[in-house]
Amino acid sequence: QVQLVESGGGLVQPGESLRLSCVASEFAISTSFMSWYRQRPGKERELVAGRAGANITASVKGRFTMSRDDAKKTVYLQMINLEPEDTAVYYCNYGGHGGYWGQGTQVTVSS
Repeated sequence: QVQLVESGGGLVQPGESLRLSCVASEFAISTSFMSWYRQRPGKERELVAGRAGANITASVKGRFTMSRDDAKKTVYLQMINLEPEDTAVYYCNYGGHGGYWGQGTQVTVSS
């Protein structure tokens, strides 16, 4: 059983930055299996950064960067130049859709 704990969400103004963190439990083999998803209000959950950061969705490319630290079993999502459309609950995932999910962290971008 892999447990994931996200942190770092909050309320920011447009143009500001946030960095999300996700720590995996000891049963996680590698951070290469971890991804970031988000669910915007009224929308389905969507992939933001997959394949350990090698796959960034087009709508956030150039603004979001995923990085990872295997020793800490932690992945990060650095978000810059945030837009109101980035408002969502951000989820950490291990192992794809059939895998494990964190509880989510709320990001709200509003002036």
